[in-house]
Amino acid sequence: MAINIKATNIELTPAIESYVNKKIIGLEKFNSGAEIDVYVEIGKTTNHHKQGELYKAEINLNLNGKQFFTNSEKEDLYMAIDEAENDIIRRITYKKDKDKTLFKRGAVSIKKMLKGISKRNPFTSK
Repeated sequence: MAINIKATNIELTPAIESYVNKKIIGLEKFNSGAEIDVYVEIGKTTNHHKQGELYKAEINLNLNGKQFFTNSEKEDLYMAIDEAENDIIRRITYKKDKDKTLFKRGAVSIKKMLKGISKRNPFTSK
C-alpha cells in the first residue's frame, strides 16, 4: 500500500500524519491481492463563502484499477479525515455489492436459460 500525504496551508505534523496513516491502513481489508495507491490531501481552505476556519480532507484511491474519490470539509481537521474515510468505505462497499449483484443476476438468468425455463437471452436482453 502506497500512501502519499500532502498538506496545503498547514504544517504536516507527525501526529496528523500518524492519524491519517492509521485511518488509511484500515482500507487494506478491501484489498484482493493488488497494490493500493492512496493520495490524501489535507489542509485549510479559504474563507470564500463560509465563516470560520474550515479544514478539508480529500482521498483519491486506486483499488484494483478502479478509482474512488471523496472530499470533506469540516471545522475540525480530524472530523474531516473521519468523514472522508467513512465516505470512501461507503463508496467501495457500494461498488463491490453492485458488481456482486450484477454477476449474480446474470448467472441466474443464464441458469434459467439453460434449464429451458426462460427463452430470454441474457446477452441480448430479448
